[in-house]
Amino acid sequence: MEINFTHKQSAHCENGVVSNLMRFNGFEVSEPMVFGIGSGLLFSYLPFLKVNHAPVVTYRAMPGTIFNRFAKRTGVIIKREKFSTAQKAKARLDANLEKNNPVGLQVGVYNLVYFPEEYRFHFNAHNMVVYGKKDGRYLISDPVMEEVTSLSEKELEKVRFAKGAFAPKGHMYYPIEFPEKLELKKAIVKGIKHTCKDMTAPVPLVGVKAIRKIAKLIRKWPAKKGVKTANHYLGQIVRMQEEIGTGGGGFRYIYGAFLQEASKILENDQLSTLSKEITQIGDLWRDFAVDASRIYKNRSATEDGYNKVADQLATIADKEEAFFKKLKKAV
Repeated sequence: MEINFTHKQSAHCENGVVSNLMRFNGFEVSEPMVFGIGSGLLFSYLPFLKVNHAPVVTYRAMPGTIFNRFAKRTGVIIKREKFSTAQKAKARLDANLEKNNPVGLQVGVYNLVYFPEEYRFHFNAHNMVVYGKKDGRYLISDPVMEEVTSLSEKELEKVRFAKGAFAPKGHMYYPIEFPEKLELKKAIVKGIKHTCKDMTAPVPLVGVKAIRKIAKLIRKWPAKKGVKTANHYLGQIVRMQEEIGTGGGGFRYIYGAFLQEASKILENDQLSTLSKEITQIGDLWRDFAVDASRIYKNRSATEDGYNKVADQLATIADKEEAFFKKLKKAV
């Protein structure tokens, strides 16, 4: 069985899955629009969670929340299922495919055999679409890959039931009801206001305050944790920013594309101007990533490299705080 499903590559997995599933069901919604309406942009430091033996730093909302928010704000109803056994998970997946219904899956990255070796690590919040089964292999549309691929039953079971933080437990999801027309204007405004609220939150683990906290920690890590651990932590920050399917710049480029698209729908030129501003901030994030990578790869050109990248983050925090205050006023 093979569903007539159009694969389109995207910068990030969850946005791409949603965009592709919506397109399959007759609604043309871009990846940036999904991300913006779903209030996907974030910065958060979660020291109580560890991935690859380092505190979690995330540039996006928690897995699943982008689709949930997008659906709620546009009138789409989605169904989510988790399973106690691999047998139940397989049976439900097969039943959906037989009904010509492609589904999104949350999976672990480490055992994804079609991923390049350097991208396979213990991260359990990757998303893909299964759109059929042929010769005992599941047909996979992974939005971050250029072409479609396939996995054997055992290979798919292994990634659906990966262990560790954010264990997917066979997590499967798909839309089941749609409005006659997606009302994007109100959804866009709600999405923007939510993101502005998150990024200017008065708590140290979220938004610009979390960026400032990380900047302070980077200055302390070499003496407090040792250079080896400090470099590992620094590498984690960069990996989450640049390598986990974000399209670079910690989602700032995608958000800029969303604001550009939103400016036309809302007929608001301010959003077009702010689109350019967040794109420039994305460039600063990328500069930070380059300089930080030189440190943890022992190629830093300056002895005081940690303080330099901490200074870069402090500057980014100031610019993002000003940006999100302007963005809130613009809508």
